[in-house]
Amino acid sequence: MEIASLLTSLGTSFLIFLVLLLAFSWLSKMQVNRVIYFPNKIVKGLDVSTKSCNPFAWIVEAWQATEDEIISLAGLDAAVYLIFITTALLIMVLSAGVCLPVLLPLSKTDENYKLTLEQAKNKTAASYDDFDKFAMGNIQKTSNRLWGFAVAAYWVSFVTYFLLWKTYNHVLQLRTREQASLESKPEQFVVLVRDIPPVPVGKTRKEQVDSFFRRLYPETFETSLIVTDISEAHKVWKKLEGYRKSLARAEVIFEKSKTVKNPEGMRPLHKTGILGLLGPKVDSIDFYNEKIKDFSAKLETKQKITLIEKQVAAAFIIFNSRPAAAAASQVVHSQIADRWTVMAATEPRQILWKNLAMPFYQRMIREKIIYIIVFLAIVFYLIPITFVSALTTLDNLRKLLPFLKPVVDNKALKSILEAYLPQLALLVFLAFLPTILMILSKAEGIPSESHAVRASSGKYFYFVVFNVFLGVTIGGTLFESLKAIEKQPNSIVTLLGNSLPPNATFFISFVALKFFVGYGLELSRLVSLVIYHIKRRFLCKTEEEVEEAWAPGGFGYATRVPNDMLIITIALCYSVIAPMILPFAFVYFIVGWFVLRNQALNVYVASYESNGIMWPHMHTRILSALFLSQITMIGYFTIKKFYYSPLLLPLPLVTLVFGYVCKKCFYISFCITSMEVACNDVKEVPSLSSVVEAFTPPCIFVEDKFDDVEQFEDARSTISSRTTSINTSIA
Repeated sequence: MEIASLLTSLGTSFLIFLVLLLAFSWLSKMQVNRVIYFPNKIVKGLDVSTKSCNPFAWIVEAWQATEDEIISLAGLDAAVYLIFITTALLIMVLSAGVCLPVLLPLSKTDENYKLTLEQAKNKTAASYDDFDKFAMGNIQKTSNRLWGFAVAAYWVSFVTYFLLWKTYNHVLQLRTREQASLESKPEQFVVLVRDIPPVPVGKTRKEQVDSFFRRLYPETFETSLIVTDISEAHKVWKKLEGYRKSLARAEVIFEKSKTVKNPEGMRPLHKTGILGLLGPKVDSIDFYNEKIKDFSAKLETKQKITLIEKQVAAAFIIFNSRPAAAAASQVVHSQIADRWTVMAATEPRQILWKNLAMPFYQRMIREKIIYIIVFLAIVFYLIPITFVSALTTLDNLRKLLPFLKPVVDNKALKSILEAYLPQLALLVFLAFLPTILMILSKAEGIPSESHAVRASSGKYFYFVVFNVFLGVTIGGTLFESLKAIEKQPNSIVTLLGNSLPPNATFFISFVALKFFVGYGLELSRLVSLVIYHIKRRFLCKTEEEVEEAWAPGGFGYATRVPNDMLIITIALCYSVIAPMILPFAFVYFIVGWFVLRNQALNVYVASYESNGIMWPHMHTRILSALFLSQITMIGYFTIKKFYYSPLLLPLPLVTLVFGYVCKKCFYISFCITSMEVACNDVKEVPSLSSVVEAFTPPCIFVEDKFDDVEQFEDARSTISSRTTSINTSIA
């Protein structure tokens, strides 16, 4: 990419960011837009007055907000994500502090590119611009200047180790403080048991589970909640809820139709056919009342059948103390691995009920099959990504599509196309991935939403690294150098290595597009604003519908974290080879630091809380990015014929050892609750009925059914006997 194209990309992206920033400052002051820009505070009942006319007041608020305030308003998961952003920012700052002042002069004052062009004997020799002279590619082979780059490689690595160790310890302390809080939570008294053996003859499932755990924990076992399959009951409940919303909507329309001239109003009518376009017209209020009555009876019948006949081999075990539940979650309960599998219960809001009944070996087989599917998808997805990245370079477009020459050769259009075309092509390709990966992750039999998010995030990370970072680097070079490779096949490694520094300009433009346009749209929330006002004006009739229209949801870690990881991977891999990328990575994370803190404080409302369990995943991925960067640097030093390249070989080994030590020191505390933490005093132990209610899906919960849960009777008895089976909801 030429300097003019890079500057065009940066300048245009910056202008777009300024426009979006001004739009946010103006729109967020309007009373009607407060539900879009301050939904988190509105949900928590806080003051959302916007008296300040300063367009940068949100920056001051984001800067002054403490970690405890963020945890209070957004939860520990959001706080840990912001800590991850801070850690990445510090890695960029400390790395740039050495790489920029040391490596840039070494590169700029050498003449490798000039000598290469002078010695080239063919017209297809690569061309370089002034920007490439600030990269390691301008250092001559065997030069003593390479010592500076070797030292920088060690500096970047040890900066990353130091910051990751400190952050891991800090996040663990935050998680421990949250778990040891005086405010107890229902899940702290519960464990999940799966893979329950077949029911013995003459016993019920509940009697089997109760007798097993009462024998093991005679003093602390409280009771069990047998999981059941409620797929059919859930369908009926969803329809019932839909009719209730439709009734509320019809009643509002009827009330609004009452005027002075027509005090009785006009009862709403609708057609009962497909999409309300076909069929006879009926009175909406009478129709929905009749449907609610009908489906209420159906739901009650389904509940009875579900509770009695559809029990599965899983249950929630309730204990009377936190230490007892913590101890039970860490104990092996059967000498055979595929029976009585016990784990700590997750927060009820994030349970994937459908997966709880999945047998042990089915989960193992599904996991392996999905890993194979993902591996094949990564490999074959690389083909279209590589093709698109190669095709969308202007030189290749000119060769393949000659009729585009007038467009491509136009200087004004050329700068714009070269600046945005490859990046937009990649972003479009990546837009299709997240939903597919989340479906695959849940299909593994994972029991909780947060676990599925981590699994999906890991898959997405490898997708973006292999298909964006490696795809762009390898694809463009191979496509442009096919003839040279055909004549000299052994030169492929050298060609790929020499392509690394020139590709830095592409990634700089890519990073700039992500932080200026991406964070500009994130802050301004223009898409959400437009959708909300369209729904509010034309579709919403009830207050519930209006609230659903502006509900922001959570951060979306499954896609957000891998995209940040891609920037970290690019920055680490180019930090020594082309250190000019570090300032742009710094801007990405500093802009993100302010924008995301604002979003955490004011916008996003978490749908669940996992107490920062995402951090070990983030830590491992950063180390993976560092490992890849070290392998890349070793290969590039070898191409440069640096005789002391073996001195870099310990770096990948140190990274592996560091990851192993961190896992041994910290990771176990993210998987289970230590007895040291569990034994802390609590202000109040939750009542048994509140725990039962928390672990009962809405479609099966009947309020008066759990008024008395001290006596749990046979699940085969009548529904009036207060059976405590709880069911599996669809994922």
